[in-house]
Amino acid sequence: MGRVWESEGVTAPAARLDPHAGPPVCVLGLGLIGGSLLRALHDAGRQCYGYNRSTQTVEAATASGHRASTDLIATLRQAAADDALLVLATPMTTIDDLLPVIAEQAGTCLLTDVVSVKRPVAESVTRLARGQRYVGGHPMAGTSRSGWAATDPTLFRDAMWMVSTEDHTDPDDWLVVASLARTVGSLVVPAAPDAHDRAVAAISHLPHLTAAATAAVGAGESDLALRLAAGSFRDGTRVAGTAPALQRAMLEANGIALLNVLSEAINRLTAVRDELRDRGSVEVLVDDGHRARLAYEAIAGADPVAISGVTVGDPGWAEELRRQAHRARVWFG
Repeated sequence: MGRVWESEGVTAPAARLDPHAGPPVCVLGLGLIGGSLLRALHDAGRQCYGYNRSTQTVEAATASGHRASTDLIATLRQAAADDALLVLATPMTTIDDLLPVIAEQAGTCLLTDVVSVKRPVAESVTRLARGQRYVGGHPMAGTSRSGWAATDPTLFRDAMWMVSTEDHTDPDDWLVVASLARTVGSLVVPAAPDAHDRAVAAISHLPHLTAAATAAVGAGESDLALRLAAGSFRDGTRVAGTAPALQRAMLEANGIALLNVLSEAINRLTAVRDELRDRGSVEVLVDDGHRARLAYEAIAGADPVAISGVTVGDPGWAEELRRQAHRARVWFG
């Protein structure tokens, strides 16, 4: 396979040169993430259409000028005819019901997803849609709101979009999914599913639980406390405003990784409680947290560094992408 295009040291097939080119995209689920993706793709000039079981959502989407349907079978048959890229954008709790239908009606299509856990989705695909081409994805973007009314076509701009990168991943399929992320303005972070799930347990899923705990403790004190609440309470509890059913679907799907980081958080809080009780000090945890926050700001505040020296599809390409991603580098494409 010829490699004639190069950008920032990353080479890819000439057929993927234009990140806005590629197969039609069929988005299954038009809530905040799926609906925002449909809108972003439409604005980028990409052929796209979607499905949602809610008539109200589909009517709102079509009224906004987008192709959408409540008929799953018809949508999947159209996707099969178009050889479209399928995007699962429904909660984890619905995946096992959808996959057999996808396998039956559009089993030749490449499948990706935007679910916040990767290993459970990959295992479900293997179990319920055996033989389906699949490359997982997860855009690190969102708000505490949900539904079509919350959608925003700029939601993914400059966001990090993890694309599953395993040793057996087909390079052409990987490039199609990476190109999808680039089309809507995201930067691609290649990672193994297990590594992704451990990372998001720490930086996304644990914060949902700490936000819930902070909100519950603050609200349980008195209305005076809520009247006095300002920036630290508002920012620290923002994600607790997400619909509880959506939070549970996300958190419980990543149970093992979340248990591990939750145990570490509890150990740290127990230690600082004991230090405060015995010595009147919270120094250790506050200092550790301050250093960690500065480390985050150094990475988040700097211009992203591109993955370099990798030819997608050559021997060891996936391992090298993962290695560089662990050094906070991203794939621009």
